[in-house]
Amino acid sequence: MNRDEKLNKEKLTRYVRPINELWQMWKPRVKMGVYPFTYALYDDVEKVMTSLTSYDRDKWAAAFSSIAKPYEEKAIQAEKSDDAQIAKENYLRAYQYYRLARYPTINSKGKKVAYRKSQEMLFKASQYFDISLERVEIPFEGREEDGSKIIAYLRVPKAGSVPFPLLLTWGGIDGFKEEQLNDSALEHGLATLAIDGPGVGDSPIKGSEDAERLFGAVFDWVGKQKSFDSQRVGIWGYSTGGYWAVKVAHIYKDKIACAVSQGGPVHYAFELDWIHKQERGEYPFEFFETITFAFGLSTYKEWVEYAPKLSLIKQGILDKPSAPLLLVNGIHDSVFPIKDYYLLFEHGSPKCARFYDAGHMGFTRDTFETIMDWIYEKLS
Repeated sequence: MNRDEKLNKEKLTRYVRPINELWQMWKPRVKMGVYPFTYALYDDVEKVMTSLTSYDRDKWAAAFSSIAKPYEEKAIQAEKSDDAQIAKENYLRAYQYYRLARYPTINSKGKKVAYRKSQEMLFKASQYFDISLERVEIPFEGREEDGSKIIAYLRVPKAGSVPFPLLLTWGGIDGFKEEQLNDSALEHGLATLAIDGPGVGDSPIKGSEDAERLFGAVFDWVGKQKSFDSQRVGIWGYSTGGYWAVKVAHIYKDKIACAVSQGGPVHYAFELDWIHKQERGEYPFEFFETITFAFGLSTYKEWVEYAPKLSLIKQGILDKPSAPLLLVNGIHDSVFPIKDYYLLFEHGSPKCARFYDAGHMGFTRDTFETIMDWIYEKLS
């Protein structure tokens, strides 16, 4: 075995973060109530995390589902008493724990069941929102192995006039459309449409070298709706979804007024040197199990061999003109390298950027408002 073969063998050695270390890593996030713990209580999560001894998917799903059930029952009782606020709070908490039960993705029977329960709880909670969720089905004419519809969640402002500008959002490999609620956009007169990116949630297709065709179907549908101004459509993709945002900004530049890519991969993230580092970074657990699921692959080795094909440099995308594109990330991102975004400055149309002294996706107190202000300006 020569030196390069030995090096590659070492890089294919998997690392699994011990579950007790995961809990230590998650404690601050639970206390702050940040993703994926938006509606969680610390004591509830601690109870589950200190009882689990492995990442067995169905046991994980069962453990978090068990703490969701009592809140679901409390919400039902509150409804019977016509206590809307208590019903809403408990449905949201039940949604939170069913969401954690399906986290990071729905790659087991138990996690798939938990995902459906999380959707049920969110819609029951949304009936008490100022603006509820509307589930819409967008026709999708794909390939034989594809599904026939794109499930989306639509919210339309109460104030303002038709046609509304529209913000289309999607998450990464673990962020589903259920997490894409954006009250701020609604308050500023934007309609919001949340979808699942390729290979995620209810998406009709898996990730692939041409899975951006999913978004083409959405734009076709938007263009036929009298409620939306098709000249004022913005998009925002998070994490792995930021990859699709960059690609969409180039391929469908005439369909959108602006695009935000937050923490996404572009080129270097798909190379073996970076892939070897990812499991020791800030992604909590099962990164490769989650991303391979999204791309319809089965093993880490398959991902290592396939990932380079996704490079937007190798695909010849980046030297094409793009819609106005804002890049946002943390300079210490250990999931996808910040140098992927620097690469975007060297190709194609000029870009806007805001990088933070932070980790993956550049979360700070100011990040969300910075992005939204840029979107408002572009869609005003």
